[in-house]
Amino acid sequence: MKKTLRLIPLLGAALLVLSACGTSAVTNQSTGAWETIVYYFALAIKGMSFGQSMGLGIVLFTLAIRVVMIPLYHYQMTSSRKMQEIQPQLKAIQEKYRGLSDTESRLAMTEETRAVQKEAGVSTWSSLLPLLVQMPILWALYQALTRVDFVREGHFLWLDLAKPDQFYFLPILAALFTFLSSWLTNKAIKEKNGAMTAMTYGLPVMIFFFAFNIASGVSLYWTVSNAFQVGQILLLNNPFKIIAEREEKEAIEKEREAKKRRAMRKGKKKRK
Repeated sequence: MKKTLRLIPLLGAALLVLSACGTSAVTNQSTGAWETIVYYFALAIKGMSFGQSMGLGIVLFTLAIRVVMIPLYHYQMTSSRKMQEIQPQLKAIQEKYRGLSDTESRLAMTEETRAVQKEAGVSTWSSLLPLLVQMPILWALYQALTRVDFVREGHFLWLDLAKPDQFYFLPILAALFTFLSSWLTNKAIKEKNGAMTAMTYGLPVMIFFFAFNIASGVSLYWTVSNAFQVGQILLLNNPFKIIAEREEKEAIEKEREAKKRRAMRKGKKKRK
């Protein structure tokens, strides 16, 4: 867990690096490597804008990106789930070496932790690496929506893509799907902390107010992306199914322990 906490700043650093790539307009005259990627993303959106509907292009390209990243998401969620399952063992190791700060004890704790992770087929990086890969892709898509003029312009249904949604429909949907995505992701986690709860309820509020003031093209992206995420979770990492499987395993284990106790009591009676 401590290793995970030490790696979290890397995510923030990566985001800062991408943010530092600039906020100025991107055109076909832009020469930077990052700007070139952003511009090609914008061209892809334009290419999917059938009937010259840039909003439809945003929807289709967002869905295409999310579909391409399904294997990464599935790998990340599987690794995260396995990490959650071995948390009791990892905590037991930490308790075992609590208060021991000598080098030998620290090395022993590290080795035991690695052994548990190896047996489970996971590592700290196995859940973080897919996220690091996804970040620049999603950020390039976001910047294509905000930095390339021909993507920002246009209309879709009642929306002027360059202006906020005047009926607040997209901000509400973006916040709702963000909440559902976070809630479903954390639903099956047995040991939740305050940060998870704050993120589950705080992030949708932030998204709502951002979407309330930002161009509706970006709000449309947030809505479609998070709606896809909700469906993806229900199909590939359904928390209700995970909880049911866990409860079934726990029930089987309890029954096994109960049989052992009954067998031991019978054995004692026979010896008497």
